[in-house]
Order: sequence, then structure tokens, then C-alpha cells
Amino acid sequence: QAPIKATCEEDMSCKTGFPEDVHSAVVSRSVHGGQPLLNVRFRSCDGNKKIHFGSSEPEDFRVAEDGVVYAERSFQLSAEPTEFVVSAQDKETQQEWQMRVKLTPEPAVTGASEKDQRKIEDIIFPWQQYKHISPLKRQKRDWVIPPINLPENSKGPFPQELVRIRSDRDKSLSLRYSVTGPGADQPPTGIFIINPISGQLSVTKPLDREQIASFHLRAHAVDVNGNQVENPIDIVINVIDMNDNRPEFLHQVWNGTVPEGSKPGTYVMTVTAIDADDPNAQNGMLRYRILSQAPSSPSPNMFTINNETGDIITVAAGLDREKVQQYTLIIQATDMEGNPTYGLSNTATAVIAVTDVNDNPPEFTAMTFYGEVPENRVDVIVANLTVTDKDQPHTPAWNAMYRMTGGDPTGRFTILTDPNSNDGLVTVVKPIDFETNRLFVLTVAAENQVPLAKGIQHPPQSTATVSITVIDVNESPYFVPNPKLVRQEEGLLAGSMLTTFTAQDPDRYMQQTSLRYSKVSDPANWLKIDPVNGQITTTAVLDRESIYVQNNMYNATFLASDNGIPPMSGTGTLQIYLLDINDNAPQVHPKEATTCETLQPNAINITAVDPDIDPNAGPFAFELPDTPASIKRNWTIVRISGDHAQLSLRIRFLEAGIYDVPIVITDSGNPHASSTSLLKVKVCQCDLNGDCTDVDRIVGAGLGTGAIIAILLCIIILLILVLMFVVWMKRRDKERQAKQLLIDPEDDVRDNILKYDEEGGGEEDQDYDLSQLQQPDTVEPDAIKPVGIRRLDERPIHAEPQYPVRSAAPHPGDIGDFINEGLKAADNDPTAPPYDSLLVFDYEGSGSTAGSLSSLNSSSSGGEQDYDYLNDWGPRFKKLADMYGGGDD
Repeated sequence: QAPIKATCEEDMSCKTGFPEDVHSAVVSRSVHGGQPLLNVRFRSCDGNKKIHFGSSEPEDFRVAEDGVVYAERSFQLSAEPTEFVVSAQDKETQQEWQMRVKLTPEPAVTGASEKDQRKIEDIIFPWQQYKHISPLKRQKRDWVIPPINLPENSKGPFPQELVRIRSDRDKSLSLRYSVTGPGADQPPTGIFIINPISGQLSVTKPLDREQIASFHLRAHAVDVNGNQVENPIDIVINVIDMNDNRPEFLHQVWNGTVPEGSKPGTYVMTVTAIDADDPNAQNGMLRYRILSQAPSSPSPNMFTINNETGDIITVAAGLDREKVQQYTLIIQATDMEGNPTYGLSNTATAVIAVTDVNDNPPEFTAMTFYGEVPENRVDVIVANLTVTDKDQPHTPAWNAMYRMTGGDPTGRFTILTDPNSNDGLVTVVKPIDFETNRLFVLTVAAENQVPLAKGIQHPPQSTATVSITVIDVNESPYFVPNPKLVRQEEGLLAGSMLTTFTAQDPDRYMQQTSLRYSKVSDPANWLKIDPVNGQITTTAVLDRESIYVQNNMYNATFLASDNGIPPMSGTGTLQIYLLDINDNAPQVHPKEATTCETLQPNAINITAVDPDIDPNAGPFAFELPDTPASIKRNWTIVRISGDHAQLSLRIRFLEAGIYDVPIVITDSGNPHASSTSLLKVKVCQCDLNGDCTDVDRIVGAGLGTGAIIAILLCIIILLILVLMFVVWMKRRDKERQAKQLLIDPEDDVRDNILKYDEEGGGEEDQDYDLSQLQQPDTVEPDAIKPVGIRRLDERPIHAEPQYPVRSAAPHPGDIGDFINEGLKAADNDPTAPPYDSLLVFDYEGSGSTAGSLSSLNSSSSGGEQDYDYLNDWGPRFKKLADMYGGGDD
């Protein structure tokens, strides 16, 4: 195939921008998405500009950063040239250049045999005029090589020759050819190789279009010195798709729904399969069809599928969820436009669930329902209304709603729906009185939460009647009125009749005796009630000022009980509004005050306090008594308002101290009530500001009686504690001195471990033989002390003996005398405790060569021993060596 040429002129001077205003290229008529079409050139004089390329038709063409123009989608070029604008923009200066690109479709090949078409083509580098180049000269633009189409999965042999690249200057120069780009010297490398001498371009292994659909290579021609002889040319190799992939469904199981009763043509769902082959070729064009339907009722062809889009729709009527709840379809997808001979197929499963619509209304299982309820009970279910509905359970088309259409004008009942069983629960919401209504007949209706579907012939609701019987029960008595208000003056004496508080029994149809009354609450214990007739009398004087009276009101609660089965009772409240009488005299407040000892404007403000209320309280009259005479001589009082007065000194000076000033206060009641209150006034020395300067002395002098009693009690308690401690210490000493330790022969346990950590007196055994200390072998069995000798527990009363003083180094022969003297001194020591006396050890029997432990002797006398070896035993035995190793002196 001869190369196709495109020409334009270019200025040889260095000027940044496109080298031409219009770029023409010849490309194949069928353009695939991602296919490289041509390479636009942009000249940058400094070489450092960052250029961004753009296209006026971005949905069809894309320009990469290296200037290669790619097709964004697959399309067919028309017979007329396709034009678009390529722009270049400097990212830093935002300067922009434009060039128009004109694409001309490649002419169809006619009259050539397949063999001629597959002949190895020669790609010749464009000739350039290098001689006599001047700014006024132009040169031809580069070639644009049509893409090379290569089928995928070729069986070889490899390497397989594709084209031969050569330059028309190879006749005068020795040239070397090379290719660069992905598939050559870039990953994946080694797919395409070129003979550097002949320029033969070959492929080395089968290609896979699903991995790489096209390759963009660039061919170079250099001389033996590596100098570029020709401008590089672009070579595009398109991998032709083969049908080597089966369709694959996106899901193996597809789930869809369709309402029951749907008309033919109702959309159900869409299934989708994909094919890795070229979707624009027959290899990737899929067609769908339904292979089977299960179940096949009411028709084996309830659904159809759009063979191109995979949309599943209904084609027959009769979908009924109550009969068939689910359909299973086997869907097949085939490529090659569904050609069963050459196409590859795959299958998937479509599961279509028939959803419920409200085509069945609820129906009562009975025309009349019965129930009963005790009177005065609420929140009680009295009847269960059952319905049937063929629609899907627990859906709005199945859930029932109940309403009463008659028989309950006062709204004493309501109907709730059990969410699990769909039953109607007739419930009492207001108390029912048997004496008023003994029977209710209700009319109820049931319908679904959603209305019935259109075209359903059934009535939308079902009706029934409910007969409810009221059961008479023993009701509680009730007081009339409750509470009952009584107005009464305070001071009513005990035993006075106050009022009658009775109750009524609402049970008119029960045989019962009269009611009985009793008291439940009476905080002040002022009242009692007659158990038969309910007459209330007082048991104490009514006092309005009592702490149990709030806002002049006293409340008491009483109980009325009947003898029904079961017994019932009711309570009532009696409210007594107490009217005030003048039964309390006013008192002064505060009880203590402070003033200066000189006549200064420092009067004491006092207030009259009266528990009574108007008109038995203020305004009050204040005055000083006539006796003693010193009160009016020293003090004066002036009323400043109805409740307040001022007390001040009448004389110029009054000695500091505490004074009790009686004040007579009279209220405005009828009759009047008055009292004399003592005001304790502390008179003190004051500074210039009128403040007391000797408050501490006055307060100390005026210590109250209560404080003095408390101090005395503390002192008495402290003395009692000290006395008890002394008595306890004396008793403890006496018990310690009188303590005795007695051991009877029967209680003497010889094998116990005894404590010997006390030093003191000697042995009680007076019949010991000192000779045993020198001759243990001569001990006779008869000389052993018999078992059972008692310890001496009596305290000696002799004078305290003087213990013998042992010499620093006694002679061994003096040991016996030393022990004997020490034993006598210990026995006569009155301070020795009983447990420091002789300890008796068990006798091991006659014939023992060891003898008694109470008599120790040595096999030789002390004089026969040589103690000089003790000097060799170290410093611990130095003292012993000095005592016994020093000779006779």
C-alpha cells in the first residue's frame, strides 16, 4: 500500500507555537475508542514551557501531554473530512495557541487480492531537503502512517513480520533503525522488534486485545554515529478482536418482583451480561432469551425478555400470589448477535417473586361474638374478634383495622389489633356501672390498612356484632360529700358533737347490712366517730394555733366498710375550718437586746407577736408596769406602729450590766388579752459610734443558767471517769497479788510443755543429795523422789533474804555450797511468785542409770579437770577460761 502524503509549510525560524495552522491526516474509516490517530507537534524555543493540550471536540478526541491525539469513542468517519481544533496553553503565562486538524478517511482498497493486501508494506521516511536551508526555505511535513491491524491470538510462526521501515537516504548513508514505545522498549517490552539494518518490524508473540487494544510506537533512523537522519514517525498497531470470550452475567442469580394481577407488558427486572470482546463488533454483541420457566402455571410463557437490553416483562395475565408465589427463569446470553452456531453462550437464573396486593378483604369467622366484664374494671379484654384474610400475613394488605359502628355512644370500649394473630381485642376503657347498664350490643367492622385493589368484586369490609354482659360486683362505699367542710370556732370542748359524716353503698341489688365507720387519720387525736351512725364528737379542745392546723384547716380521714364478699371500704375526708378566738396573749420579740449605758439616741426596737389573727391581734398597746418603781424610773417605751415600739433609757446614765425589763402588751381582741413579757437588756459601755466595747465582759457576767448546768455536768462526768479508773487499777493490783496457781496431783499433766523464762527462787525439793553432782553412778533407785510431790504455792512471810554473792572465779568445790545458799534464799524470798518455785519432773522408773533430773552430778570432781584448753576456744570463752583456767588462786 502506497503511503499517503499530507503537506503543509513551516517556518524554519524558532517561533513558539504550532509549526502549521492546519494539520491534515489520513486515518482509517472505522475509529475505535482509545485509538491513537496522529501526533501534533508543538515547538517551544526555550524548552521549559509546561504546555497543556485541549480539543474543541472533547467527547470525540483527546490530546495527550505528548501531543498524541486519541479517539474518545468508537465511530465511523464520514466521506467528508472531519475537522476540529487543537489548542495549546502555557500553564504559567496562560498564553494559548491553536491549530486546526483535518481528518480524511482512508480510501477503500479495491481490486486487490487478499494476498496483495497481506504483502509486507514498506514505510518510507519522508524526504527532507537539508541542503541550502535558509529562513526562506520550506520543508515537507512528516508522514502520517495509517494504523496497522493485527489479529489477536495469532498462531504464528513468530516472530511474524509486519512492515519494513526504510529511508530513501539509505542509498547514500549506512543507517540504523529502531522503535520505541510501549511494547518495544517500554513495558510490556519485547513484543515488537525491528531489524536495525533492514528495518523489518516484527511481532514476537500472540496479542490479546482484552489486555491491550492498540500499541503506539515510534520509528527512528540514525546514522552509524547516532545522528538523527530522519524525524521519527508514529506507527499505530491495532489489535483486531477475535471471539475468544464467553458472555458473563454480572450476577448468577437475579432477584425481581412483580405485583400479582399485573397486566401484560408490566416491567419486572433487567438482567445484564458483559463480554470482554469488542462491544462494537459481533464478538461482543449479546442477545438474551428465556430457556425455561418454573412453574409453568397458569401459562408456560408468563414472561418475555428483550433480546438486546435484557428487560424482562410480563406477557400473560393471571399472576396470583395465593396460587404461585415465585417464578424461576433460566436466562441465556449469546454473543455473535445470538448466532447459535458461532456464538458463545452462558446462563443465569432470574427469581421473580409475586408480591401481594390487597385483593382479599378480612372476613369475620362468626357473625356474633360474646364477652363479659365485671363492673368498674378498665383495661380489660372482654372479647376476641377473629378474622381470616388470604393475603400475605403481616403486610398492609393483611393487617386488619377494627372500628365500632354502633352500640357504644359513651365510648366505653375500644378495639385494638393483635399484631401477631390479627385478632380484634375488645377492651374496656371507661368504668361500667352494673346498676346503670347490664348489657352492651356492639356493631363492629373490619377492613385492611390499605384499600382493596381496583377491580376486586368483594366488599371492602366485614361486619359482626359483639354482645357484652356486665357482672355485678361488691363496690366500695363512698362518702357524700367528699371532702366535707365544717366551720367551727376553736376552743370547742372535748365531748362536743361536731357533725355527722356518713357514706352510701352503691350496691342496690345485694343483700348487705349497714355500714360501719372507723377513724383512719386524726393527726391531733381530737375526734372520734360513732361506728354505726357516723356521728363525730371531739375528744380534745380544738386549737387553731396547733401545728396540725394549716391555713386554719384541720383534716381528718374516716373509713366506711361493708360486709360484702369480698368486704369493701371507702374513705372520706372531713375538713374543719377553725375560726379564731382571742385565746393567746401577745409576747415581746426579741427576748434580748443591747443598749448603751448613757442617754443616747440608741432606742431598742421591739415587736409584739400574737399567734391569733385579726381582729384578735394588733394593733397592740405597750406600757411599763408600775412595780417595781425602778422600771419606769430608768426606762420609757413609745409605740411607733401597731406592732412595734421603742424602749429607751429615761435617765442619763445606767451602770453596765444585764437588766430584766417587764413590758405589758395588750392586743385588740374582744375581750382584750394582755401579758407581761421580760426583755433582757444588756447595758454596755459604747464608743463614739455607739457600739459596745465591753460586750465580752457583759456576756461573761451574764452566763445563762443552762450553760452553767452544762458545765457542771461535764465536770461531774469527768470526775466519775477518773474515779472509775482509779478503782479499776486498784482492783487489778489486788487480783495480781492474790492470784495463785494450784496444781493437784490429779490435774498434773507431766507431758505438757512448760515455760521456764523466769529466773528467781531455787528448787522446792529439799531432799536432794549434793553428792549426786559428783557421783551420778552411785544414785540408788530408792533415793529418787516419788511421783506426785506438790509444788509449794503459799507465799512466804519471812523477811527478804540476802542472796549470796558469788565470787568472780569460784572453786569447783564451792559449787555445792553456792547452790545450797541460793536455794535457801529463794525459799525464804516473800517476793518470789509461785511459778518460780521448784518444778517437779516425771520419774522414768527404777534402774535408770541417768537418775533423776533433779539431782545432777559429774563423773569427776572439779579439781581433776584441766580448763586450760578453754583459752584456745576464742574470745567467747575468755571469761570462762579466766574463771576456771587460772589455777588454784
